Amino acid sequence: MTSPFVRRQRLATELRTLREQRGITADELAKAIFRSRTTISKLENARCRPDVGDVSNILNALNTPREHTQKIIEIALEANARGWWDSYGDAMGARQRMYANIESGAATIREYHQTALPGLLQCLEYHWALIDLDKVEGSRINYVPEKSVEARQRRQENVFRPGGPSVEVIIDEFVLKRLAVPKHVMVTQLRHMVQLVTREPRFTILVLPLEARVPPGRLPASSYTIYTFPDTNDPCLVVTETSNCLVHTTPDEVAGYERLHDRLRQATLPALESLALLTDTADRLNEQAGP
Repeated sequence: MTSPFVRRQRLATELRTLREQRGITADELAKAIFRSRTTISKLENARCRPDVGDVSNILNALNTPREHTQKIIEIALEANARGWWDSYGDAMGARQRMYANIESGAATIREYHQTALPGLLQCLEYHWALIDLDKVEGSRINYVPEKSVEARQRRQENVFRPGGPSVEVIIDEFVLKRLAVPKHVMVTQLRHMVQLVTREPRFTILVLPLEARVPPGRLPASSYTIYTFPDTNDPCLVVTETSNCLVHTTPDEVAGYERLHDRLRQATLPALESLALLTDTADRLNEQAGP
């Protein structure tokens, strides 16, 4: 399916561009359709599921040609669609729900992880170990563990489906060295990733060594994911992992992360060497863990 999240971004751009081309302020447009300025702001910043009636009224107020109106209404309908993740509500975690939405229509996914292993490649044992860490920290868990695990599996099924997106993951070797989960869990996780990539040709794992010489330029301040979509009119997205997920949609922002990813890729171990390192690390940890 087409990602409703992405279509909201595209709808926002379409509506804002039309309004600015007409030389009308958001306040003036709100008065013309008898709605609040907040309604216009939320639509133009993709901060809500759009009301198709409001969108239709906006297009009429802006004297939009019929052909263009029909196109934007179709985008609004797709932006208003619900996916399987909506049935979970916040039980799966708001962050994971957003990722599931974006992934649902992605053509390519490129990720960099510096402190954890990617959710799309996590086995059940590793995910449960991370949930245990959340409990140990003593903070209130804002998701239902069982639902989070179930939703993670559904996300993986969507991405692994025939015709699903291609995925390239760069993992900082630091993640393999600094263990937050029990050794036997990490062994299971590393072997799971090797097996997954071996049988899924659309998946690539690259390890960025600790001593890697990255080409000149800024280093990543956080983990990130870059998405592209089959429809070239849909905006490419970057989601960065900070205390809150930040979504970047402007061409300059996305291009900056694409250049960064290309530079990191140049410094990684080749794919086969990366898998060999994962295997060797799993074997070493297995010996350390003992019976």
